Amino acid sequence: MKYFALDVETANADYSSICQIGLVEFLDGQIIDKWSTLINPESYFDPFNISIHHITENSVKDAPTFDKIYDVLKNKISNQITVHHMPFDKIAITRVCLEYNLEVINPFWLDSAKIVRRTWEQFAYKGYGLGNLAEYLKLEFKHHDALEDAITAGRIVYLACEKTQLTIEDWLENISRPINVSYGQYSTIH
Repeated sequence: MKYFALDVETANADYSSICQIGLVEFLDGQIIDKWSTLINPESYFDPFNISIHHITENSVKDAPTFDKIYDVLKNKISNQITVHHMPFDKIAITRVCLEYNLEVINPFWLDSAKIVRRTWEQFAYKGYGLGNLAEYLKLEFKHHDALEDAITAGRIVYLACEKTQLTIEDWLENISRPINVSYGQYSTIH
């Protein structure tokens, strides 16, 4: 079972202001490759974002811009199952590609939050943030570091696959189905 997990950090509220990308390749639950880079977003750094990830304008002054790492990222994840936690990372990658007039990178996106909501009943409607899940599953990580967040999202998906006995490919199909909740009722949460 092979898949990638990806996470980004941004300089400000603009999704295209990516200042760090973390990417991890998993094979049968084991990390076989990891890649992370700071990125110069060519944009301002909001103090709020800095307070979360501690990346500053000075941190990225010598870092490449997104267009310089685009080919590396595209070659790694195009046509590959790529896990992200919540829509933010997927949207950010799309927006930064558009910002630089580059072809949008289109892996087979798989939202780990949707998997979690269908795997652990207590997270069907709330509490499925990455930090909360990591605590529940006893996974230690440094939150809001793109590489650490990607590793954690990838590990959570593997644990969900083990618990449900579904493969990563099964999840690609099952993710759009309703969440099965207590008493046989269904919800159409997506």
